[in-house]
Amino acid sequence: MSLIQYLSKIHFDFGAISLLASEIDALGLKKPLLITDKGIEQSGILERVLDAAKPHKPVLYTGTSENPSEANLEECLALWEEHGCDGVIVLGGGSPIDLGKAVALVSTHGGKFADYDVKIGGSAKIGTVAPQIAIPTAAGTGAEIGRASVMTLNNGLKCVAVNLKMVANTVIADPELTLSLPPRLTAATGIDALSHGIETYLSSSINPPADAIALDGVTRAAAWLSKAVHEGHNRQARWEMMMASIEGGMVLQKGLGSAHAMANPLGELHYHHGTLIGILLPPVLDFNKQAAPERIDVLRSVVKTDKALHDWLGDLVADIGLPNGLGALGFDETLIPEIAEKASKDHLSATNPRKADVADYENLLRQSM
Repeated sequence: MSLIQYLSKIHFDFGAISLLASEIDALGLKKPLLITDKGIEQSGILERVLDAAKPHKPVLYTGTSENPSEANLEECLALWEEHGCDGVIVLGGGSPIDLGKAVALVSTHGGKFADYDVKIGGSAKIGTVAPQIAIPTAAGTGAEIGRASVMTLNNGLKCVAVNLKMVANTVIADPELTLSLPPRLTAATGIDALSHGIETYLSSSINPPADAIALDGVTRAAAWLSKAVHEGHNRQARWEMMMASIEGGMVLQKGLGSAHAMANPLGELHYHHGTLIGILLPPVLDFNKQAAPERIDVLRSVVKTDKALHDWLGDLVADIGLPNGLGALGFDETLIPEIAEKASKDHLSATNPRKADVADYENLLRQSM
């Protein structure tokens, strides 16, 4: 059965951050916990956001790691208890946003994050979580309106909680906050936004509204990602990429595919998610072409290429300066069987348009070296 549901209030445009104080009031928050990272703190963006929050004075946590960890969660929960917090503001990319969802979940439900792992049925236990305001500073993951939180546990394993109850109440998407994002991060996050549109459009699930949104996001990202990378202060490029990212987040409910199924276990080795997607998605598209030829042709049409879709994407990845293989990341090829096994069991593999078993994943990973 198809699920078609959109929940967040989204303020989108240059200057949208000026609405922060009124949105804090609208949710009735008295002591929000603002979660971000050191990079955002040092960039000056945090200071702008704190000014926009006045007269509110959020409790600050700036220690989010590149891949949010259970240790980060424990530190945030300690602050939550110490200060009597009643809601979450997240500022940054996918890592602070995922951490914020985890805080909103565990602060209201108790237990450990692993108790809510989708792989063991734990996510079905999730009810109403603490109120959240999400403020993205990168155009990529779409996590600000997504229903999933990905966490690295203290034992090093990745854990994913997925439930629509975790979607942020309010999103403030201000492209102004992305103008200072460095080219490499613009590229890695942007390719992730593009991939969400591509993989969800090819997903085996049926959701026509999501298909339409996915195609619009792909169209925008295909036209503007390179400009956003090479012309960082191009305001239209930043606007278009943030919209593509939002749209990519909106369609995640349709399910992703094999590129993300492999990226999840590879992420346990601390590689950047978007960089992995840029490497993994071209061979996955080649693998899927026989299962969804008509949809592949539609995608080729919207990105305006006469090439095979996987070749077009490989050229784009090279143009924006991302590595073209796992070998360039120092990945140990002897780990391929282990990663393939995990990918085959990942929940995102279920909606890939062509069924992939362990042997298929081993081949895809070798092609990605």
